[in-house]
Amino acid sequence: MRKFSAETLSHLSQVTDAACADQAAGIPGAVIVVVGKDGKELFGHAAGKRGTGSDEPMTLDSVFWIASCTKVIVGVAAMQLVEKGILKLDDSAQVETLCPELKDVQVLQADGTLVPKKRGITLRMLLSHTAGFGYTFFNERLRDFGRPTGWDEFSGLEFDIKQPLVHQPGENWEYGVSIDWAGKLVEKSTGVTLEVYCQENIYAPLGLKNISMKPHAEMLRNLAYMHSRVGNGRLSKRDHLLRRPLLPDETHSLSFLYSGGAGCFARPQEYAQILATLLNDGTSPTTGAQILAPSTVESMFENQIPQFPNFARQGIPAAKPDLTNPVPELYPVPGNGPQGWGLTFMLSGAGATGRSASTAFWAGLANLWWWCDREKGVAGIVATQILPFGDAKVLGLWGAIESAVYQAL
Repeated sequence: MRKFSAETLSHLSQVTDAACADQAAGIPGAVIVVVGKDGKELFGHAAGKRGTGSDEPMTLDSVFWIASCTKVIVGVAAMQLVEKGILKLDDSAQVETLCPELKDVQVLQADGTLVPKKRGITLRMLLSHTAGFGYTFFNERLRDFGRPTGWDEFSGLEFDIKQPLVHQPGENWEYGVSIDWAGKLVEKSTGVTLEVYCQENIYAPLGLKNISMKPHAEMLRNLAYMHSRVGNGRLSKRDHLLRRPLLPDETHSLSFLYSGGAGCFARPQEYAQILATLLNDGTSPTTGAQILAPSTVESMFENQIPQFPNFARQGIPAAKPDLTNPVPELYPVPGNGPQGWGLTFMLSGAGATGRSASTAFWAGLANLWWWCDREKGVAGIVATQILPFGDAKVLGLWGAIESAVYQAL
């Protein structure tokens, strides 16, 4: 892929800088990285500050809690084990043997009662969010059932993913803690933690040193601040939501949850190399290491839920308004065409920005967005640290960046 022109690079930088110009009501700081199939950066830029009110600039070395951008990494891990015959996509007996908790999990009804599930949970269901699990911040019924104590999916404790289902397995799409359970299957089937597995089988082969579920000292020094945008649109710093991995080692216990759904911290430049590897059919264009077979990558990008063509139009309520805004539709498809979901990410359909119909994308709760367009050979990530999810300023930046990238192609 040819390089972007100086004019395109200048425009992309100006768009990002302008979005981060107002430290009180705009975006405090952002990192944008766009890569091609060859792994080379087409664009990499940091704008704004490490945090609102800070004198420290955001840099390309800044580290972000990437939240649900973790999911595709764990999808790669799980599919590596499927390739090796260690895990099976459609074997519920294997799943419920490795994780016995999933055998007896019950289904929460509209009236607040629990009933037995009708069928077993498979790895494919977990990776496609059809197992029936939800998130309390996206599902009011699940949120209310857990009260007065409640569940905190970001506690770093395994207890908080041991929730009832909100749908019968296989009968609906619901976004939730399914990939946390897929991560537990990786651990149970290999005998090592999810962190160790990913370091040895994904990050090291790709030459990545700054992605981790337990950030090392240098990553902690470069950690971007977390923010909250209140009702008047103003920003303030807030505590990190996923605090436990950031605490000293002596605070950790055996119950530490390596969260497959939201546990990673990363430099966006390094995360983009994972996307470049998917663009390149499972082989790193930078190191030459193959971490997935091309056929496996192809299967990950196939729609797993054709029976639910409108799954993302059901909308997301602001069940916990400090964590999410209401989201009427996850990614509007022009003409209201069918929506798809691969193995851990949404398949967008042709979007308004110019992306191809087979493009994969997803997000992180703190307003990070990535996309991976294998047809056109381009991928990127827009990284910020703002709650609640669905921030209009970040959505505007993402749309502007992606549109400019496709215009340049």
